[in-house]
Amino acid sequence: MDNVAISVQDVSMKFNLSKDKILSLKEYFVKAVKRQLFFEEFWALKNISFTVKKGEVFGVMGLNGAGKSTLLKIIAGVFRPTMGVVTVNGGISPLLELGAGFDPECSARENVYMNGAMYGFSTKFMDSKYDEILDFAELWEFEDVALKNFSSGMMGRLGFAVATSVKPEILIVDEILGVGDYKFQEKCENRILDMISGGVTVLLVTHDGDKIREMCSRALLLEKGNLVCIGDVNEVCEAYGDTGKKKSDAPEAALDADKGDLVAESDVVTGAVPDAPGDGMG
Repeated sequence: MDNVAISVQDVSMKFNLSKDKILSLKEYFVKAVKRQLFFEEFWALKNISFTVKKGEVFGVMGLNGAGKSTLLKIIAGVFRPTMGVVTVNGGISPLLELGAGFDPECSARENVYMNGAMYGFSTKFMDSKYDEILDFAELWEFEDVALKNFSSGMMGRLGFAVATSVKPEILIVDEILGVGDYKFQEKCENRILDMISGGVTVLLVTHDGDKIREMCSRALLLEKGNLVCIGDVNEVCEAYGDTGKKKSDAPEAALDADKGDLVAESDVVTGAVPDAPGDGMG
């Protein structure tokens, strides 16, 4: 186990989907006390097992709703699995939702420090990295502008620059290489490649088969929460193409798959609630 960065063993994740439209946290708790909440069980992941070696670049593929984001959030510690065990050896930098935690009423400068604090960075450390972050994000002329005036691309650039301002032991990348224009995307890819060459373990989620073939040594494919295949990147990419064909040929199956995105990204107020977890994280 000394050379293993991530170990996922028999992991399953169940969400309870509310059939009622709940508009506030207060309404949720009132209904819960009165036992008026009715749920439909949804298994976003089912008995998933794999390991990622230290220094490996490992790809994760699957159609929308396959369970990819749920899996990454479990590994990152955002969710605890309903069943199974996840063991992570090393510090993680998750690039899951760039700009999460940004305050649109505050300036870029203020958000850099607030976002850095969310990653556990001290003010002194952020002082030393501030110029580098603004240089990389190419936002010097907007450093004192409130983020509510930023485009989504500008916020993504700032979020990526903060999140990658240090080299982690494990980097989790979830479909964020489309940030900004093509020149900035190239900068993002080069920064990630620099991390890879420095021995950082990378877990990469993307629909881009060319990226998987170019950057990853191994990959896995998820379909409706199930592990379809794992191993050679060419075989996984080919299998992914086959699942896409099946989805286009089966509209009802596509609706079921899309349901998974709702579950993985919803919160208590909308009624998608993670079931009580087990001992999950190691």
